[in-house]
Order: sequence, then C-alpha cells, then structure tokens
Amino acid sequence: MHREVNLTKRVQTSLGLRYCPVAMSANGRVKPDVVILDGREEKHPEGAYYIEWRDAGKRIRLSVGKDAVDASAIRLRKETELNNGDGSVPQVVGNNGHRSLAAAVRDYLDEVRLSKKPKTLAGYKTALDYFTQSCHKLHVEDIERRDLLKFAAFLREEKEQSARSVYNKFESVMTFLKAHGVRGLVGKNDRPRYTEEEPEIYELEELDKLFKACKAEERLWYQFFLMTGMREQEVMHTYWSDVNFGSSTVRVTHKPDRNWTPKAYKEREIPIPRKLVKALKAWKAKSDRSCNLVFPTSGCNPKLDFLDCLKAVAERADLDKENFWLHKFRATFATRCLWAGVDLRTVQQWLGHSDMESTMRYLKPSRHQAVREKVNQIFG
Repeated sequence: MHREVNLTKRVQTSLGLRYCPVAMSANGRVKPDVVILDGREEKHPEGAYYIEWRDAGKRIRLSVGKDAVDASAIRLRKETELNNGDGSVPQVVGNNGHRSLAAAVRDYLDEVRLSKKPKTLAGYKTALDYFTQSCHKLHVEDIERRDLLKFAAFLREEKEQSARSVYNKFESVMTFLKAHGVRGLVGKNDRPRYTEEEPEIYELEELDKLFKACKAEERLWYQFFLMTGMREQEVMHTYWSDVNFGSSTVRVTHKPDRNWTPKAYKEREIPIPRKLVKALKAWKAKSDRSCNLVFPTSGCNPKLDFLDCLKAVAERADLDKENFWLHKFRATFATRCLWAGVDLRTVQQWLGHSDMESTMRYLKPSRHQAVREKVNQIFG
C-alpha cells in the first residue's frame, strides 16, 4: 500500500491558527507562502511548513521549517522512506546514480558502529541527525557550501550549542562527507571557531571540603579518579588484576569479556601513591572475591553513576555542584604532575594521550602560595 505524506502550512486565519494544504503550481512545485483556505488560494508569508502522515491510524505531524523548497524536499524524502518497506531508502534514487543522503547516513553509521565505541557512535549520530534536520537535500551530491554554513548557524541558533559543540558536530559532518568523496566545499574561514578554554582544576580547599563530606566508599572513588587521572570508562572497567600492590601501579587494559577497549586502543600503566595503595588494599579485603571489578554494582557490573554521586557529595559539602564533574579530576592530576616537575612525555603516557598537544593543555601557570612568595622575593 502506498503511503502518502502531506505538506501543510500553519497560518493565522480569522478563526485562529490552522494547518492548510499548500498550493501547487502547474509544474508540480509548491507555490511559496501560498495555501488553500476554504477552497481558494491565499498568500500567507507567516508560519511554518509541516509534513504529516498516518502511522497505525495515528496522525504524525512534523515541523520542517519556513522554506517551501526545503519543505517539499523533506516531504518527498519522508514519503520515499515510508514506502521502501523497511523504513529506509535505497542507496541510489532515480536514474542519475546519485546517492540518497538518508541512505548514506544510515550506511555510514552502520560502519561507525562496527569500528568505534558507543559514545563515538552516539556523537556522530547526533551530528548527522542535526545535519539532516537543517539540510533538506535528497542526495549527497546535492550538498553545497551554503548547506554547511546553514548547518553551523542551525546549531548555534536553533539548537543553542556552544562554540566547541558547533565545531565538533561540524567536523563530524565533514568526516562523513569525506568518507563519501565529497571534499572542498568549505574554505578555512568557513569552519566554525571556538576559543580553547584553559582546563579547570580543583583547588586544594575544594577537595578538602569534598573529601570531608564523603563516606569512606565515596572518598576512595574520587581519590582514585584524582590520583590516577583515569577517564570515567577506564575507572568503571578497572579490574583487581590491573592493580599491582607490589609495584604501586594500576593498568588500563583491554576487557574483551566486557567488550571494552581503552581509548585509541592503547593500554598503559600509571604509578599510584602509597596512600591510594593502602586504601585499595583495605577495600579489597572487604570486597566480593567473586567479582573482578574494583568498583562494581551489586550485580558485578560497572558502576554507572559516579557523576551523580559526585554531585550529591558536593551538595552535602555545601559546594556548588555545577563546579564538580569527573573529568576535572583528570585535569587536576595532569596539572599537578606537571607542576611537580614530571616531564611532558611521561605525563602524556600516564594520561594515554595520542599526541603531545593534548597534554600541553595542562601546562597551567601555578597559583600556589609558594609561587606568589617567589614573585614577592623577585620584585620585593
């Protein structure tokens, strides 16, 4: 059965807002801003276009913007998807050999799913979902510079994304286009820009207050984050076999039994202080010996709510919970190591960075009192 998708425009009438069918020209194209109201054509520049269709008897209506050409293209694309049987669209549409944008996105995400981590896949999916919302072209070959500029503006204005998020999503779309052989659409000055912010770290006073408000278990969690510089997923997937009490080290290793690999597939070893070794030994002594995770749930699964628990502790300590997040422990670890004189290459290895530039972001000037005293001595 052929399923139809209708195009309407929501306009203001004497009886209030109404969804009116669009008017069509003799060549089958939508007449911009013209609708059929009570059997006659009327000009209505206000309002937005909507596509609507039936699914299991229920009407579904979706806003598709204010541009008549774009709205018509979305209607056609949606109708093609609904009538392809499995909800997708064929790889090639029409006789020109052009690739369907919707199918290209679908196939690209299938490939990402096979080779990347779920978090990376989610990032690409969100970026491409937003792109197909802002770009109403049917085929990959139809995409032009203006579509990418509109996408950046859409992220800033419609989705209210930060400058860094706009940049990241724009780059994800450019990677998608490059994978399909589309290059050279934008120049250097067309790409979104953002200001590289200095990584925030925890001050000693903040950590003192936080740890005083922690229960014993919570204190170990966040000391582990702070004293290893590990990412959240790495902490979640730390096994007791990764902890070497004799050499005072912890390793980040592949966990094939849980289908988890370290970022960039790099294993590494991190030295840990005696204070943390002692706390981990005490923790292990009372842990469930049948579970290999250092910080498991009751069912021996990775703990998923470290961030929520951190926010709760911050509130308990009468601190602003908005200033507390897990990656800030990692930034604090890196900065303190560099302040202490550990060389960049070593800190890069401990953090698991693929390039030195990522590590150099943490070369922050010290604000410690001892440094201030040196300044006083120099210019005293």
